[in-house]
Amino acid sequence: MTAQRLFSPADPPATTNVGGLPYSVSRRVFARVPCLVELPSLPLRGLCIVYHGAGAAKEGKLGVYSALTAGGVAVVIPDAPLHGERALNQPGLNAREFIWESARRSVAEAGAMMTVLLTEYGQNLQHRLPVYAVGSSMGGYVALSLARSEKRLCGVAALITSGVWQEPDVNAPGTRAFLEGQRPNTHAASAPPTPLFLASGDRDPTFPLEAHHEPTAAALREAYAAAGCPQNFSEKVYPEVGHYTSKKMRDDAVTWILEHLNA
Repeated sequence: MTAQRLFSPADPPATTNVGGLPYSVSRRVFARVPCLVELPSLPLRGLCIVYHGAGAAKEGKLGVYSALTAGGVAVVIPDAPLHGERALNQPGLNAREFIWESARRSVAEAGAMMTVLLTEYGQNLQHRLPVYAVGSSMGGYVALSLARSEKRLCGVAALITSGVWQEPDVNAPGTRAFLEGQRPNTHAASAPPTPLFLASGDRDPTFPLEAHHEPTAAALREAYAAAGCPQNFSEKVYPEVGHYTSKKMRDDAVTWILEHLNA
């Protein structure tokens, strides 16, 4: 039998923590989707699903949004389809089709994963646990789609992404149908009233501001105004930022989620 270890209150063991508040990290599988979970030591007040970009994996987002745990929010980071533990070759798909097929599958599986998450983490609560989503780049495609299709979400932050979705090289039948049926700028009217934060860098070579952020913001702004809830849409452009989630962008997304949670 292992002897009980004693720790000094003045110098406790080093742990993953935010501002002195510890959180745990574990690998879990929800609805057959492998995820990393950052679970706060505080009473659980919400969940945030973080969708990564193309060519990345869940491990790349570990610690990026952990500041949420200090507010009692668990961070759930899934591997996107065809990425990370789920990496697969897809013969017959070109590079753009590969990205969009991954986004399509992420959207298709999100509802089942959210149901399992709410059952797992919200079963002992007197109210439904608030769930938020954050996505960057390809993950932003997913986030924008879920703002329209998954109304259990309490808010969505879409970073370094676009709602234009003009992809002449995407012709795989299912993926093409997804593009046409889910294009945010065409179907913006179904996004309200879900609170939505759109963030872009003004030096993004992948999504130039004038071609992507501006028309996406315009379509969403018009849709939220028409729905009578213009306050539920916000946007921000970050100077000198290229195609990456900057620290200020991340910090603003965290603040935005916590402000909605505390409202």
